[in-house]
Amino acid sequence: MTYCVAVRNEHGLVFLSDSRTNAGVDQVGTFRKMHVFEVPGERVMVLLTAGNLGISQSIASGLRAHMAKPGERSLASAPNMFSAAKAVGDAVRRTYQRDAESLKTFDIEFNVSFIFGGQVKGEEPRLFHIYAAGNFVEATAETPYFQLGESKYGKPILDRIIQRDTSLSDAAKCALISFDSTMRSNVSVGPPIDLLIYRRNSLKKDFMTRLEDDDPYLQAIREGWGGAIHKAFHAISHDSGWTF
Repeated sequence: MTYCVAVRNEHGLVFLSDSRTNAGVDQVGTFRKMHVFEVPGERVMVLLTAGNLGISQSIASGLRAHMAKPGERSLASAPNMFSAAKAVGDAVRRTYQRDAESLKTFDIEFNVSFIFGGQVKGEEPRLFHIYAAGNFVEATAETPYFQLGESKYGKPILDRIIQRDTSLSDAAKCALISFDSTMRSNVSVGPPIDLLIYRRNSLKKDFMTRLEDDDPYLQAIREGWGGAIHKAFHAISHDSGWTF
């Protein structure tokens, strides 16, 4: 399983992804699910992947190979983020046409999805959720974040906190809390966690890091959030009128 989340608001974009691809008693696979495409001063784009690892890596590698080639398939020359998202969707369709039937003979489903966002010089930052069919939807002021994978555990905190004017640091903290809740409830999601923060109009990676399980800030999130939940729980009055 996997968990990825991205937030878009008036200040910029925040992206987080775990790196666990399978979990068992004696085997855990770790692969990066965040792919960055950057032309400093002109554009920054980030792709988060979920689903079949072979399919998602093939699509990401193909997009990177086309970065050096002009044309509609290149994220380096797409005139805007909509065209770039369309290029990702087209790459998904090409991969499906090439591999889907072969995978089907091995009972492997063509299962892949993406969060794709960034900014091209001259337009606002944008964020898209791209599906296995190659179609996509765009984040709006009313829907400022997307999730991939094991989303249900982290969604409540995102719904309560994320707003259009939430600072990027608070958005990143909120997304990390959503990760902590997810990791606590599902062993198939786990660190390292890749985090990228993009500030509106900077047109470069502003901050990117990888948080291991023993990272001090990740531990502070875990302990602080867990303690705050316990404190809030016990602070709620028992005066319900019920008798036990």
